[in-house]
Amino acid sequence: MNTKGILIHYGELALKGANRSFFEKKLAENIRHSLADITPPLGTRPLQRLYGRLFLKLPPDYPADSLPQITHRLKRVFGIANFSAAHLAERDLDTLKHAIWQEVKDEQFSTFRVRASRADKSFPLTSRDIEFRVGGFIKEQSGAQVNLEKADLTCFIELLSKNILFYFEKISGPGGLPTATAGKVVTLLSGGIDSPVAAWRIMKRGAKCVFVHCHSYPQTDIASQEKVKELAQILGQWQQGAKLYLVPLLEIQKEIVAKCPVKLRVLLYRRMMLRLAERVAEKERAKALVTGESLGQVASQTLENLAVTSTATRLPILRPLIGMDKQEIIEQARKIGTYDISIQPHQDCCSLFVPQHPEIKARKKC
Repeated sequence: MNTKGILIHYGELALKGANRSFFEKKLAENIRHSLADITPPLGTRPLQRLYGRLFLKLPPDYPADSLPQITHRLKRVFGIANFSAAHLAERDLDTLKHAIWQEVKDEQFSTFRVRASRADKSFPLTSRDIEFRVGGFIKEQSGAQVNLEKADLTCFIELLSKNILFYFEKISGPGGLPTATAGKVVTLLSGGIDSPVAAWRIMKRGAKCVFVHCHSYPQTDIASQEKVKELAQILGQWQQGAKLYLVPLLEIQKEIVAKCPVKLRVLLYRRMMLRLAERVAEKERAKALVTGESLGQVASQTLENLAVTSTATRLPILRPLIGMDKQEIIEQARKIGTYDISIQPHQDCCSLFVPQHPEIKARKKC
């Protein structure tokens, strides 16, 4: 027996103790959802739970050219540490050696190595013994040399209680916790670089994001709304869909300009955006608000000003970027695919009627 499939390893889910089963089931559900509409579809295929791993069995005739689609989707499923195109073989060393050779005999390699691990310590051979025997067989058949540091080919072997898994490549997943295991949050999404990264980072911790974008149309053009729709669509690929609320702020801004001190305008805009987001959170039954603020990055994000804006809502405000500098945020935006959209020019609502010298150490009067 040599069953082909996708082997999925998860990271911190293994530390969840009595709640581990809940997280595993949610991860399996998210994996099936992400693969539901590829061709041929895999959304209804069962996922086996194998000692801290999940194994998605592929049909015997599943086309190899569909594997890139699977890879693309699984790279965006939070909770996956890494995954591999793998083979599930019988727990017999001679059968294993021949099964591995059948997979690599047509490959071009001059050096190789074998890495084995045992989830089942009752197996009579140690990991080192397995590596030595399988490696000796590959060397005998291929004439290639063993190189433990840097090899053309690496064969990974995992010994379980009933089967043996083997594969030749580990593809990194995003890690974190499965989507929707940490509840729902409302994320304030601008057209800039920071807020999409903040959303991504909070999604990685298992929260499901609902997005709110405050705009000043028609005083500003429609470009910011179009950008945010694109950003929400990209972020939705990481959490199986996205809901976006487009909220007008212009009339509120006009009232602030007419009746409030000039230097406090931006802070008052921010406070009103939080209140509007809180209204959305009530409707969506979300438990917290998320912003892209980073301490000290701009005038409205000094410690004093953050403290003042935070009092506008009764909900917790999560700030995933609070300790990151701009370059770190830019690098992460590039990795998640939002940077090129975020840098396109647009008119942000907070730039409307902006004071030349904004307040940097505001205090809230009781």
